[in-house]
Amino acid sequence: MRIVLLGAPGAGKGTQAKKLIEKYGIPQISTGDILRKAVADGTPLGKEAKSYMDKGELVPDSVVIGLVKERLSQDDCKKGFILDGFPRNTSQAETLDQVLAEMNMPLQLALSVDVDFDILMKRLTGRRTCKQCNQMYNIYFSPPKKEGVCDKCGGELYQRDDDKEETIKKRLEVYEAQTAPLIDYYEKKGILRRVNGEGDIEEIFANICKIIDELK
Repeated sequence: MRIVLLGAPGAGKGTQAKKLIEKYGIPQISTGDILRKAVADGTPLGKEAKSYMDKGELVPDSVVIGLVKERLSQDDCKKGFILDGFPRNTSQAETLDQVLAEMNMPLQLALSVDVDFDILMKRLTGRRTCKQCNQMYNIYFSPPKKEGVCDKCGGELYQRDDDKEETIKKRLEVYEAQTAPLIDYYEKKGILRRVNGEGDIEEIFANICKIIDELK
């Protein structure tokens, strides 16, 4: 099964992707991971990507697509794959479709994990991390027994800068502007399915598996 996962930051895509890897034995393809590996390995595309990163510039789509193509050519992707965090916009989606068509590996499912904006805000801005052991909490959904104190080690809990309301709002606005149009793109192609990303993790996973199994 060849899947692209869609959903806003905080929708729980990463959690569900891990469970899908275990159940279906297909790899998760994260552009961040393959970019870091290519740079570390010093591959031709990795060196090209590094030249942009060293200047503080965005790595061009052509390089990212090249890296994705290389990764999808590996043996473990023959049974399928889960694309997470890419494509980020419709332009990338169109190029990706062309590449996958050439490889005879077209996407079979675009899965959108839908979560209400207010819940996303609570999931992301409610995160607190222990300064000592890095244990994570959420003041709305999984609070510590004592406010501001870690249950495990008694360390002080803090809110990371990238979990602050202003930063989170910006991230969600960027998602809405750039990535949300992908939902329309894949809907027109007839491969979009939506799943409610609120509630019990196992229940959400069961609903995702049902969608996948019906398409197999």
